[in-house]
Amino acid sequence: MKLGTKLKISFVIIAVLPILLLVSVFAVLGTWKMKEIQNNYDMEVSNMLSLTNPVRLFVNMSDSVFAEIKETVANDVDMMESKEYIEDINSKLKSKYSFIVVTKNDELVYQGCDYAGDEDVMDVVPTYEDCISQKNSFYVNGEKQYIVRDETFKYSNGDNGVIFIFTSVDGVIPQIKRFVLEMVIALVVIVLLTGICLTLWIYSSVMKPMHKLTIATKKIADGNLDFTLETEKEDEFGNLFNDFEDMRIRLKQSAEDRIRDDNETKELISNISHDLKTPLTTIKGYVEGIMDGVADTPEKMDKYIHTIYNKANDMDRLIAELTTYSKIDTNRMPYNFAKVNVDEYFTDCVEELHYELEASDIKLTYFNYTDKDTMIIADPEQLKRVINNIVSNSVKYIGKKQGTLNIRINDEGDFIMVEIEDNGKGMDAKELPYIFDRFYRTDASRNSNQGGSGIGLSIVKKIVEAHGGKIWATSRPGTGTTMHFVIRKYIETLNNPEEERNEDNE
Repeated sequence: MKLGTKLKISFVIIAVLPILLLVSVFAVLGTWKMKEIQNNYDMEVSNMLSLTNPVRLFVNMSDSVFAEIKETVANDVDMMESKEYIEDINSKLKSKYSFIVVTKNDELVYQGCDYAGDEDVMDVVPTYEDCISQKNSFYVNGEKQYIVRDETFKYSNGDNGVIFIFTSVDGVIPQIKRFVLEMVIALVVIVLLTGICLTLWIYSSVMKPMHKLTIATKKIADGNLDFTLETEKEDEFGNLFNDFEDMRIRLKQSAEDRIRDDNETKELISNISHDLKTPLTTIKGYVEGIMDGVADTPEKMDKYIHTIYNKANDMDRLIAELTTYSKIDTNRMPYNFAKVNVDEYFTDCVEELHYELEASDIKLTYFNYTDKDTMIIADPEQLKRVINNIVSNSVKYIGKKQGTLNIRINDEGDFIMVEIEDNGKGMDAKELPYIFDRFYRTDASRNSNQGGSGIGLSIVKKIVEAHGGKIWATSRPGTGTTMHFVIRKYIETLNNPEEERNEDNE
């Protein structure tokens, strides 16, 4: 059974069972209390709901005496002038937390008990005329609270008379106190028993899998990810176990990736150290040659200084590449996107590359198959970095005296596709999926011609993806390699003035 189903059943039990038990207890205790109150106070309790309404119950307590007074007034009104009769009536009311007040022509005739109020008793009772018009019980609020009933009559000589019965609300019947206390105790016991039963039921369904999860969590905290958390349950805990297992697998993969990254970082440091050491050694050697007077002619001196300058540039380029990679890898590379005209931009790039490649004896050709007004959204500086890195990588691996490099711009609907093709030695198909990985180099050996940190193409990939594009490569050994990347065109949408105003307001 699923945990959700068990919780639903538990909710039904919590909602229904205590109510049923409480109603049963209320019926049993209520019946018993009704009989006890009827016997002790000689009063009629119509139903158990009377026990929940003390005010009405206090009024009912004086019903028998009130009925006797009404009968006396109706049959023998002269008895109302008998002090002995009135005192007898008052004594009957004392056991019912009540006393009697009698007025004649709105003046006090008899008061059966000291009135514990903030005012005199005559200040709180209504006049004869008010009693005639109201014919209702009323509530007196003072130092003590009273429920007051009244009965009007005429003395034998025609004077106006009113009998008031004051019943103290503060004098709570002990049986009602006990009834309320017993109901509270019954409610607490019912809730506790229901809670204990449901807790034991849920405990057996929850604690066992929770124990397994606790053990698995401790293993992960201790760095042990080589275990499997299995379950045959198909409930919520089964789903939790599956999710936990997926998390363990991802954590293990993340740990393995971190180890691999650490190894790659070490490799990067080693590569950078090697690539920096090579030009430094050359610079040091040529400087020592100048210091020792080997460069004893202007021609030699010029050659030595030119070599030192080139090697310093190589070092500067390696450091700049490492800095760029660090910014991209930590998402701190600033991009300044703008609308760029494809034809103008790539024409300028090709012109800059032409002079550099000509010095390396590499022929550069350029083809643009897009419209003259085609625009893209790009960061010109970072896009130039992409082109330069790809071209530099191609030049490094052409390995021929007469190399060629073709740059083509194709129209692909909503995109433009840039192709940079060389006639180098190419790559095996198995190497293509990895060339954009950090520190990957197709030639594991290091020499002055094919050195490098192995992060140039990974920088290219991140920049292209930051432009919303993608990059891939095709190659054949001995024929050459072609780099392809696509960038979305800029398509201007014309809004009507009303839409433009709405956009401005937003």
